[in-house]
Amino acid sequence: MYPNWILQRAHLTPARVALNYEGQTWTFEELKNCSVERAEQLLSLGIKPKERVAILGPSQPSLLFMMFACMHLQCEMVMLNRKLSKVELQYQIDDSQVEIVLVDDEDISLLPDGQQHLLFSEVENTTGQSFEISKEWSLDQTTSIMYTSGTTGLPKGVRQTVGNHQASALASVLNIGLSEDDVWLCAVPLFHISGFSILVRSLLYGNAVKLYKKFDKDGAVLDIANGQVTHMSAVAVMLQRVLQGLEDRGLEASPKFKMILAGGGPVPENYIQRAHHLKLMVSQTYGMTETSSQTATLSNEEALRKLGSAGKPLFFNQIQIADATSSGVMGEILIRGPHVTPGYIGSFSERSSTIDGWLHTGDIGYLDEEGYLFVVDRRSDLIISGGENIYPAEIENVLLSHEAVQEAGVCGVEDETWGQVPVAFIVLKRDVQEEELSQFCIERLAKYKVPKYFHVVPALPRSGSDKLLRRKLKDLLE
Repeated sequence: MYPNWILQRAHLTPARVALNYEGQTWTFEELKNCSVERAEQLLSLGIKPKERVAILGPSQPSLLFMMFACMHLQCEMVMLNRKLSKVELQYQIDDSQVEIVLVDDEDISLLPDGQQHLLFSEVENTTGQSFEISKEWSLDQTTSIMYTSGTTGLPKGVRQTVGNHQASALASVLNIGLSEDDVWLCAVPLFHISGFSILVRSLLYGNAVKLYKKFDKDGAVLDIANGQVTHMSAVAVMLQRVLQGLEDRGLEASPKFKMILAGGGPVPENYIQRAHHLKLMVSQTYGMTETSSQTATLSNEEALRKLGSAGKPLFFNQIQIADATSSGVMGEILIRGPHVTPGYIGSFSERSSTIDGWLHTGDIGYLDEEGYLFVVDRRSDLIISGGENIYPAEIENVLLSHEAVQEAGVCGVEDETWGQVPVAFIVLKRDVQEEELSQFCIERLAKYKVPKYFHVVPALPRSGSDKLLRRKLKDLLE
């Protein structure tokens, strides 16, 4: 048994600032009091301890208080992605078999019609029912359930336990260190593992979180340049916008700023090089919903020497490549450790999350001779053209190094001669001719990897956590 994180943190450092949102701050004691009050209100409205509930809302303090209230009740929280369609939300609500959805008033229009729910305002205006909050949690207690993005087939509801989150947070702090003055900028959604893991680390480490309702490039640039925050979690597109913002303003990262943890897919090498010129420390990281955030992280010191690598596994974790007999051999990435989910719920509840103790990620990568992980691409995004394997991320990396390209996404389309050929979708910074982009790729890629067509689009399809959704690129052709 382990202590209730919220109660324990408030006991240890009650007066320390825990949360900063739009100029307002809360201490850990105030967070505890707010969350206990919400828990008592939920109880009086019929939410039972250890019940499974769904939560939907934007990243703001009201959502955080509701999450912590559910943690006091030891409820299993199904984190709903507010960027999904009603049909997609309905699937997750039905699959998880939740009785009720706790929804922020702002998001009520996102819910499927007729769905039973409780508005945050209803909870906040209810007289609470006092109860004895459990001071201890078991490691195998499910805390959160997050649905994978469903790259192939239906999304799976992934269980994340107290033990999973705790192991992930401890491995992270062993890697990056800790100061009580650290302030983590959270501009990623709280319903996503990257956002929720920031909250977990805050409770375990005792550091403050500066919360954004949504990613704000200008705010992030100024916070980093002025030393208002020390850490940030970002995906590649967010990192690119921060880099551009610093460059446009002629700014550098403050000496107080320690690092950006960059995950959610391979980070283009060009971004790492630009970051170093701006004195912006970037640590590439690799993780997934099934691993409660990070599995491997590359230190900033090694960023240029091991350009493109996601680093070595964190302390408690192990990584191997399926069927690889030597370094440099590409294959599916396998992961083992206490941060790996014990399993799924709903339609996939009978499916084991591991095979012989190893999580099969569906990602393709390799380990070099020093044991550094290089993530190449999603296996499901692989393009096979004339018998040759083409990884979209490799082409995207080249396109993103062109000065006219803001964003790039690549997928395969059917071709009578080759079976499949790569096609590129790009968001531009300035006008550029297709011939110039094609020639740029020809000089840097094998001929069969050069995109057959280039489509200029206003935006690329992305998930709630800003990951590129390659499976939806073909829809842009219609």
